[in-house]
Amino acid sequence: MMLVSARLFLLLGLAAAVPALAQDKGTLEDKALPPLAHPESPSTPAKELFGRKTTPDSIAARSIGFYSRGCLAGAVALPINGPTWQVMRLSRNRNWGHPQLIAFLERLAEKAKRVGWPGLLVGDMSQPRGGPMLTGHASHQIGLDADIWLTPMPTRELSREEREFMSATEVVRDDRRDVDPKVWTHEHTELIRAASQDAAVERIFVNAAIKKALCREAGTSDRGWLAKVRPWWGHDYHFHVRIYCPPDSPQCEPQPPPEPGEGCGHELDYWFSEGVLHPPPPTEPEKPKHMMTMAALPAACRQVLMAP
Repeated sequence: MMLVSARLFLLLGLAAAVPALAQDKGTLEDKALPPLAHPESPSTPAKELFGRKTTPDSIAARSIGFYSRGCLAGAVALPINGPTWQVMRLSRNRNWGHPQLIAFLERLAEKAKRVGWPGLLVGDMSQPRGGPMLTGHASHQIGLDADIWLTPMPTRELSREEREFMSATEVVRDDRRDVDPKVWTHEHTELIRAASQDAAVERIFVNAAIKKALCREAGTSDRGWLAKVRPWWGHDYHFHVRIYCPPDSPQCEPQPPPEPGEGCGHELDYWFSEGVLHPPPPTEPEKPKHMMTMAALPAACRQVLMAP
């Protein structure tokens, strides 16, 4: 059986193991966060500082630190509307990334049309200066991660209300053991294949049921792309793309390479075991989560935070 340690969560830069959660909604209200009483206090959580930065800095673009412990200089915004994509949850202001992430998303959006997918609905990327987020992800901190909904883009421009409140398509069956044949299509497989085959992509995270379907539907030739696609908790209505550290970012910390092989054999057994599909209730109260402070981030992140 595969053992999932706290160290593995840190190495992957993902949140701890949790069951599938209801999808977060956005808001139509413009609610500015109140000023911090003690922004210079060493105990102030870094997410409170980075979460209040609504614009990028003017420093040259570079990713700093690890995917779950770093920041982003010179961020670029993915336009909220493109010829083959639309950005969702605009109220979060998380459509920022390193220029290479933007370039990848534009490439994938164009490739998607060629495999029968009408366009991308793009979820969370990074904040304007990266760093820890006020809510949600443990990763997405250095501008190299993006969530792509498993819902094809409509042929019309979505309204602001739709972008904030509509739910993405749940493609996993109710028993969590496979994809739902009523919603899963060949085009889902081809979209994830196209993303994985891009040379910039380091890893893709999907629900284990989706990985199972991809293994089954990939065909008998050219299956090497499956090695990049790895199962992880959640990810049943979007897939999480992570690209490699860019050449212009010497302070970017790569993650260890995935285990060799397609990951389509006994490696999947763990994810469909009874203890994972139906975990027992905790026997002890949940411990308070540690709040990352600036001291835990690379020193260069203070410069990113304080820059005009």
